[in-house]
Amino acid sequence: MNHHDHFSLKAGTTGGAIFSTVMNIHPGDLLKTAIMAAIGTSVSFTISLAMSQLVKWHKSRASKKH
Repeated sequence: MNHHDHFSLKAGTTGGAIFSTVMNIHPGDLLKTAIMAAIGTSVSFTISLAMSQLVKWHKSRASKKH
């Protein structure tokens, strides 16, 4: 088996796995996944902002005590 045959085998196997996976994804599942990802991203961003503000508030309060 030469290098070209080995590459073709890998490409064929990978392509087949991806194709069979994509063909088994239902549009409703894709939409649900996209919505859940958007919600997760929004929650993560909001919590990050809240934590950042909390840290700033805590630091400013600590510096005023000294």
